[in-house]
Amino acid sequence: MLKMKNVFFLSAFLLITSYQLSFAQSSVDEEITLIQSAFGMDKKQIIEGYMDLPDEVAPAFWTIYQAYEESRKELGRERLNIINDFLSEYESIGDDEADDLANRTLKNDLALSKLHSSYYKKFKKATSAVDAAKFLQIDTYIHNTIRNAIQQELPFIDQ
Repeated sequence: MLKMKNVFFLSAFLLITSYQLSFAQSSVDEEITLIQSAFGMDKKQIIEGYMDLPDEVAPAFWTIYQAYEESRKELGRERLNIINDFLSEYESIGDDEADDLANRTLKNDLALSKLHSSYYKKFKKATSAVDAAKFLQIDTYIHNTIRNAIQQELPFIDQ
C-alpha cells in the first residue's frame, strides 16, 4: 500500500496544481471539466492497480465503475461549485450565505455517502464483499485526500 500511496500523492499533487492554475485562468465550467477529466483518468489507473481483479469479474466491475463515476462526477461538479461560491463570497460572508454554503456542503456529503452505499451493494453483487470493500476503501481514501488538499488551500471564514 505504501507504493500505492506514493503514486496517489503524485497524482493528487498534479491534480491540485492543475486546479490552482485553472482556477486563475478559466471559467468554472472549464475548471470542472479539466479537473474531472484529469482526476477520472488518474483515478481509474489507481483503482485498477489497487483492485487487481480476476479476469472473470473485471468486466462487470468496470461497467459498474463507469456508472458510478458518472454519478460521482455530478457530485464533484456540485462540490466545486460550492467551493467557487465560497471563494467568491468568503470576504463578506454573512449568516445567510454561510448557512446556504454549509447546507449545500452537508447535502453534497450525504449524497456521496448514499452513492457509496448504493454502489457498494452493486460492486459486491458483481464481484465479492472483499472487492467491494477494497473499492470503497480506496475511493474513500482518494476523496478524503483530495478534499483535505483542497481544504488546506481554502481560506477560513472571517480570516
